[in-house]
Amino acid sequence: MTPLYIPHQAWLLVGDGRKALFLRNEGTPDQVKLATVNVLKHENPPTVAQGVDEPGRTFSSHGQGGRSSYESTDWHDLAEHAFAREVVAALERLKAEGALQKLIVVAPPRTLADIRAGLSPALAQCVIAEVDKDLTKHPVTQITQLLAGKAA
Repeated sequence: MTPLYIPHQAWLLVGDGRKALFLRNEGTPDQVKLATVNVLKHENPPTVAQGVDEPGRTFSSHGQGGRSSYESTDWHDLAEHAFAREVVAALERLKAEGALQKLIVVAPPRTLADIRAGLSPALAQCVIAEVDKDLTKHPVTQITQLLAGKAA
């Protein structure tokens, strides 16, 4: 992976559908030192544990007697989308407080798309880089090494 330029005081959001790490570079671009500012977690059990109802049914019109079912609701997927909106709301608050000027977003492609879609124009202008990787299970020191290409 090509080393990423991480300016001093730039924020990094490292997230997925269940966890979001809010990190800030307390060091310099040459000596990156990521500090954890906040962690959001969202318990999201599998859909089978969240919803047990049978899918809805529909009947064909015009007396054909056919029946079919609607696709089951994927509660797990809906919760991941809702969590992405919660993360964006937290970023918007940081921007409104003046704490966030530069942002790097690191997330798997689907979560990255959810976050990108929820950003206000003002916050979208703060995004200086996007990385489509899931690094939420890595310790901060390893995230630093992977993104900055240097030892923490």
